Amino acid sequence: MSRRRLTERQKARIQTIQNKRREAATARADSQLGSAATEAARDGLVITRHGNNLLVEDQQNELNHCLFRQNIGHVVCGDEVVWQPTGYHEGVVTAIRPRRSLLSRPDFNGHEKALAANITQIVVVIAPQPAPAGYLLDQYLVAAATIDVRVVIAVNKADLVQRHGAPEELARVLDLYPGIGYPLIQISAREPGGLQPLFDHLRDQTSILVGQSGVGKSSLVNACVPDLDVQTSRLSDKTGHGRHTTSSTSLYHLPFAGRLIDSPGVRSFRLGRIDRQTLERGFIEFRAYLGACRFSDCTHTHEPGCALRAAVDAGRIHPTRLNNLIHMAKNL
Repeated sequence: MSRRRLTERQKARIQTIQNKRREAATARADSQLGSAATEAARDGLVITRHGNNLLVEDQQNELNHCLFRQNIGHVVCGDEVVWQPTGYHEGVVTAIRPRRSLLSRPDFNGHEKALAANITQIVVVIAPQPAPAGYLLDQYLVAAATIDVRVVIAVNKADLVQRHGAPEELARVLDLYPGIGYPLIQISAREPGGLQPLFDHLRDQTSILVGQSGVGKSSLVNACVPDLDVQTSRLSDKTGHGRHTTSSTSLYHLPFAGRLIDSPGVRSFRLGRIDRQTLERGFIEFRAYLGACRFSDCTHTHEPGCALRAAVDAGRIHPTRLNNLIHMAKNL
């Protein structure tokens, strides 16, 4: 069934409701700030957000329930912030520190929705089943290149590959992407030490796992964060939102040096709004040929003198990668 379109009157009503909620949230934050004792502002890290409520970790690793002023922008998990204490483990976030990266995706209305800030690495999880979707994989890789963060492709359930061999789609991934320059690891929770390659890549990074449904992301999060229940309970108790906290993007500390952000938003990941030049540079092996086409507005589909199609003909670019670029460009 197609999604029902909203009338202009319905849109206006929704906008009015949202404006009133923002005004109410600002009034609450201003009220808390006005009644706060004169205490110095502090630095903090946003661990999770639920509506207008934030959990901010201070420099003593304590959690603080905070509101935030609406005029500072959209606060997300992973943001480094300045907050003003207003009570015992309570406060108001008054500023967002400059972000080093921001992962976002378009919502159902086409507006950009931020998912997580200051990540340093995207781990793309694939598996023998469901078969890897090359188009989706390339979207993840373009997103990583666009925000300039590390990326690693993790083949989960590698024990199945060892026993039964790699299905056709997975075999293509195993053959293609390491040759382009993408790190690729094979991992398995069923084999002794089978997850060590993943742990090694997560160390000292702030990572987010992305991938198709059914590839085992949740199991990997549980394996990477042995005290996940403890950390989740700690977040739920602080927010007072119970199990609903598990549907929010949250940051977890790993037992080794590193952080892992778990976001429900990546389950329906789509590439955000970027221009064509940025999209083309997101295919890293294309960069040597960009700007070399005869026509500056080359679509790489039929024009004479296309450098990318010449590279495909010479075997230096895989045709599937070029086809995926062309398809993504049509959807910009």
